[in-house]
Order: sequence, then structure tokens, then C-alpha cells
Amino acid sequence: MASRVDDAARLWLPRPVAGEPVAVREFAVVRAVAAAALIAFPTVPLALSAALPVSLALPVGAALVGAAALVAAAGGIAYARNRKADFPAAEQPFEPAGNGARHYDCFAGLVTIHDARGSVTSVHGRDAEAYLAWMRNPSGRGFIEQIHVSDRIVFLQAIDLLRQGGHLATIDIRLERPNVFAEGEQFVHMRCEMTALGEIDGELSILVQSRDVSEEARLRSEAAHKTLLAESANDAKTRFLAAVSHELRTPLNAILGFSDILSGEYFGKLQNDRQREYVSLINQSGSHLLSVVNTMLDMSKIEAGRYELIPEPFRVADVVNACEAMLGLQAREKGVQLTSRIMRNVAEVNADQRAIQQILINLVGNAIKFTDRGGLVTIDAEVVGTDLNLVVSDTGIGIAENKLAMLGQPFVQIQNDYTRKYEGTGLGLSLVKGLVALHGGRFDMRSRAGEGTVVTVTIALDGSGIRASDEQESVEQTMVEFPPRLKEHRRESTNGRAHPETSRTDARELNGGAGHDGSQAKTA
Repeated sequence: MASRVDDAARLWLPRPVAGEPVAVREFAVVRAVAAAALIAFPTVPLALSAALPVSLALPVGAALVGAAALVAAAGGIAYARNRKADFPAAEQPFEPAGNGARHYDCFAGLVTIHDARGSVTSVHGRDAEAYLAWMRNPSGRGFIEQIHVSDRIVFLQAIDLLRQGGHLATIDIRLERPNVFAEGEQFVHMRCEMTALGEIDGELSILVQSRDVSEEARLRSEAAHKTLLAESANDAKTRFLAAVSHELRTPLNAILGFSDILSGEYFGKLQNDRQREYVSLINQSGSHLLSVVNTMLDMSKIEAGRYELIPEPFRVADVVNACEAMLGLQAREKGVQLTSRIMRNVAEVNADQRAIQQILINLVGNAIKFTDRGGLVTIDAEVVGTDLNLVVSDTGIGIAENKLAMLGQPFVQIQNDYTRKYEGTGLGLSLVKGLVALHGGRFDMRSRAGEGTVVTVTIALDGSGIRASDEQESVEQTMVEFPPRLKEHRRESTNGRAHPETSRTDARELNGGAGHDGSQAKTA
């Protein structure tokens, strides 16, 4: 009730100046007159009805009470403004020792002095008048009553922290705006810097400097909204690529199978060499496209946290030798020498064999593609402590140092006059980085333009990094829902590619993926 009377009085009373005690007494006079008038309105007409008719007693009584209230209010306000006596102790504004409260009027924002219960004892601040223009009277419990209900606990907890010996506290609260226009916000975001002033006359006093941070809160909200939209768009992109890649696999497998049958001439001889050439081109193009689709599927599964690693002990030499066998022909046709060096202390590693082989195939195929005739591509394997280092180096075209930071982003390629002639989608290096991350390993690339590139992949020999990744992956799987139809077929494709040397088609997939997608790791 008192706050509503203050709001009504504020419309026709002069704006109170920050820290001026007279304004407080004027509001007290208005509240007292309003309380007396509320009691007099029913009693005066009732008393007059004893001598006058009721129809006359009611308007006369109301008029008398209204007139008396106006006269009393005007006289009380005039008396309060002209009064120069000392304030009573209860109304005396808090004057801290030392500098004095007048210095608080130089502080930016709204400065309020609170007691140990959180009640406001005085109001100061350079911008106090602007804040009080839309706030209700903060004196007493008025400041706390204007705080958003859920933020009052935070404010009182900060007060309690200072009571227990703390010196500083910073909180963000929302203050209610009483007169909300159509375009305005109901709450104003405020940042309160709270400082304990110590005990004055045996009671703790707290200085609170409040500033409007609504613009900052709006920017944070917009940033969070845009982040959510970006994550949603990225998730939609991943789902789209996964679904499209999955749908392309079935017709591509049919193209490869029937082109194999035609090129093998199992059901009759082809008429001429041109037909054989066209069938071979169809088979090569299908293999190339299937390798791109498989890489997109793997990237989609990694981004969605659904790529399943199957760790098992295997000999590192077997993976290196298989990579050499698959890419040796490609290196010889281009005139590049492909060699490997395996240290004697390299034996077994506990990891996903298919993923490690895919890493090597992509990196080696990439190195071959960007190494000119007469160049050298080397695969090194060594054990350093408890880690296995796989190093793929070449004497190819290399990459400028200022371009290395761009590598590894899906569908991003470094283009210049020399590398523009190379094909690719820019997925190879991003796939390698994803597979290395799933093993809890490290990826490092060093390169110089015109001299060559050295890529080092480091993974734990005992597979300790995989266990941490599995725990994280199990959490992600409960949060990310992959396309429903993709789950069953993805398992089939994973099982089909677990041992690429068992079938001609799968071997061609890996070879094609290395020659194209893996090569793009350096121009991604």
C-alpha cells in the first residue's frame, strides 16, 4: 500500500535529488495523510448522518475529508521543506566516517547504503536521479522488494557473505520496472558491486554500486541464440550428408559390381576396345565416388559421436605393409618412390586396426599425390616411451606456414595457381584428425612450400586414450540422434570394410579413398 501511495505521489511531487532527506520526509507526510484520510472517509459521513440526511451527509462528509486531506498534505509538505531542524535518528541519512557520504554522489550509477538486513539507509550516486526516475522509492526494504523474486536469494546471500567477514561481492540482478511501456522490458538487468564498509555504531554497513547492464545481457542472449542456431545448422548439415551418403552407396555398389562383370567379360566379349575403355572409366569413376561417399559417412559419424572403435592388439608392421601394397602401384605409376622404416622396438599396438590403416592410407595417398616424379614418400614407425609415432614424410610441393592453420576443416581447400589442378573434396585431413582424436592421440604437421611435408601421428600403445574417448562417446550417443535408417546400414558397411583385403571392391574403396580424399589433406 505504501509503495502505491509513493508511486502516485511521485507523479506530482518534485523529483527527489539523490541523497536529499527532505524528499523522504515529503513522502512520509503523504503516506500519513493518506492513512488518516482512509480512516476518515467512512467515519466522518457516518457521524454527519446523525444530524443530516444520509443523501446529504455522504457528499458533505467526503468533501470535508478531501479538503482536509489536501490542506494537511500541502501544509505538511511546506513545513517539511522549510524545516531546518536536525533529522530524527531513524531518518538521519547514513554518514560514514572519513570522506563523508557526499563523495558517494561522484560514483557512477546508483549507490545505496544498506544495513546488515539489506535495508537501504541512504541513496547516492552520480546517476541516481536517472535511476530513481523509473524506480520506486528504494529506501528501507524498497530496493529488495523491486528485485526479481528469483534474484532476491542471490542478493541476500551476498549480504550474508559480507556479514560473515567478506569484503567484496559482485552479483547480477533484475530490477522490476513499475511502468512498462509496450516497447520496454519489464525488468532491468543490474550489476551490483558490493563492498563492506565495516561497523558504524555497532552495525555493519554495506555500499552497493549498481549499474545498468541490460545491453550486455541482451548481447549475451543474442550470442547464445546464434550459437544454438549454428549448432542446429551444423547438426542438420551432418544429418543431410550422412543420409545422402548412405543413399548413394547402394547404386554405387551396383555400378561397381556390374562394371566389374562387364570388364571381366563373363557374359560375352565386348565388341571393341572403346567399349572396354568406357567400362573401365565407369568402374574408376564409381570407385572414386564411392571413396568420397565413404569418407563423408565417416566424417558424419565422427561429428555425431557415433563412430565405433574396435580396439584390438595388432602388429604395426602389418598395417604399414598393407598400406605399401595398396598404394605401391599408384606411386610407381607416378614415378614416386614409396619406402617404409619400422624400428625394431615396434611390435604391437592396441587400437582400431581399420582406423589406423585408414589414417596411413589417407596420409600416404595424399603425400604421393602432391609429390612430383622422382620424389620420395617415407613411412616411419617408432616407439617413444609409451606412445607409438607414425610419421609420413614427403618431398612434395609443401604448404606455406600461414596456410597450415586452415588445414583439417571439412570441405576447405587451399587454392593457388599450382594446386588448383588437383581434385578433391577437402575431407581427407579432417577425417584423419577425427580418427586420431578418437584414439586420444596427437596430430602434428610441419611443412615448407617447395620442400615437403612431415605429418606425425602419436597414439598410446596400450589404448588408454581410446577408453577415455569411449566414455565420452557413450554420453554423446544419448544426446545425439542419428538418422534412423542410417544406423542399421552403417553397421553393415562397417563390417564390410573391417578387412579391406578380403574383397576386390573393398580394396578398391580404400585405394580410391587414399588417392583422392587422403590426398586432399594438404590442400584441404
